[in-house]
Amino acid sequence: MTLTHANVLPQILARDRADLLKAWMAEHSTAGGRKDFSGDEVLGEQAAEFLDALEQALRQANTDDLHSVIWTRVRELLADISRLETKRGLNASEVATFVFSLKSPLFQALHRQTGKDSEIFAKEIWNATIILDRLGLYTTEVALKTREEVIARQQTEMLELSTPVVKLWEGILALPLIGTLDSERTQVVMENLLQEIVRSEAGIAIIDITGVPTVDTLVAQHLLKTVAAARLMGAECIISGIRPQIAATIVHLGVNLGDVVTKATLADAFSVALRRSDLSVVKIAGRGEQG
Repeated sequence: MTLTHANVLPQILARDRADLLKAWMAEHSTAGGRKDFSGDEVLGEQAAEFLDALEQALRQANTDDLHSVIWTRVRELLADISRLETKRGLNASEVATFVFSLKSPLFQALHRQTGKDSEIFAKEIWNATIILDRLGLYTTEVALKTREEVIARQQTEMLELSTPVVKLWEGILALPLIGTLDSERTQVVMENLLQEIVRSEAGIAIIDITGVPTVDTLVAQHLLKTVAAARLMGAECIISGIRPQIAATIVHLGVNLGDVVTKATLADAFSVALRRSDLSVVKIAGRGEQG
């Protein structure tokens, strides 16, 4: 759609700016956005800046293509507002009300300006509707993208927290795994393990899969990749938590764990790690008789 020079929107935005801003913020506070934002000074300042940018864009534009250079400042402002509101807890539809709640005050101003000429009024209402709808959808896109980024970051943080590397003894590390082991998590597991091997100069790492519900070919391959990466860093790996059903599954799948040492329990694996480190645990004689 092409915008004509007869478009009165920029004139109204300039002339009625203060009244529009006040009515807009009042409308926004009851249009689905969180009511505690009605007095938000930051949001009010952003709204005022948005009106200025929208006026300037409309004065220069001969198209409503929001991807054109003329609309750059408007897009930037909306993107900033969308990210801020999303991080404050609003969902995409609530964020979009920032733009959509401008419709009523703007339509009323258009009616006052052009209401006597129904043809011009209809044209201006259509122009304003197209522009605000597209801007509202743009805020929704940014809000959804921001929410996805937040979720992805939280998932990464949870993955890091769910794969702790524990120091059992000098030179001996343990990596207890709980839950499904997929490609993304394998990458986090390897990075955490390798970093701790370098930091602690450990020579043995125990990977405990007691908390892994199932082991299939893909999971076994992920484990082997982790073992190979640790070996490249100079550490030997022991896999513990091999339950009978997991052992049967590995055999049935024909997965070759190579020369990787496997044990049924973490305690058994720790015992092997101690022996390889020329260490042993002994019971102190008479300890139980002391009172």
